[in-house]
Amino acid sequence: MPSNIRHQRKEKVGVVVSDKMDKTISVRVDWVTHHPIYKKIMRRSTKFKAHDDKNSAKMGDTVRIQETRPTSKTKRWRLVEIVKKASSYSDNEVAEVGQTVKE
Repeated sequence: MPSNIRHQRKEKVGVVVSDKMDKTISVRVDWVTHHPIYKKIMRRSTKFKAHDDKNSAKMGDTVRIQETRPTSKTKRWRLVEIVKKASSYSDNEVAEVGQTVKE
């Protein structure tokens, strides 16, 4: 068996909730589970910090992250791809929409 084959690593898909750090993004991963006693459906979420080498992911983007070796105290994931870009508006467009609503 060749030694250059990597083991299968965990991958998760989530939404970027913070991109304010340099080369780091916070990704919220949501899932649905049942309560063990009451059987009610519950929505749960976890935030992961992931390494974004090119600072390409922005807030609201849907991204795929992959497990990797620890790169800092809290970072154990890296950005694999941006699945879907968030619809973004420039500041001028937001200001124009705000003015039309006030009028």
